[in-house]
Amino acid sequence: MTLYIDGSWSGWSGDTIVQLTDGSVWRQTEYHYEYRYAYRPKVTVSGGKMIVEGMSRPIRVRRL
Repeated sequence: MTLYIDGSWSGWSGDTIVQLTDGSVWRQTEYHYEYRYAYRPKVTVSGGKMIVEGMSRPIRVRRL
């Protein structure tokens, strides 16, 4: 299943909450700051980490 962020994306802020197009909601659990604006970027969640297309690395997340 291909997942996308539901709406605009401005990057990781340290405590980012991400809503995906499948309705799932995730919270960033490791500190990382990286700004990048995108609209509905592609997302992969695997092994407790989320990689957002265009970002430098996967970030640990937890489903809410």
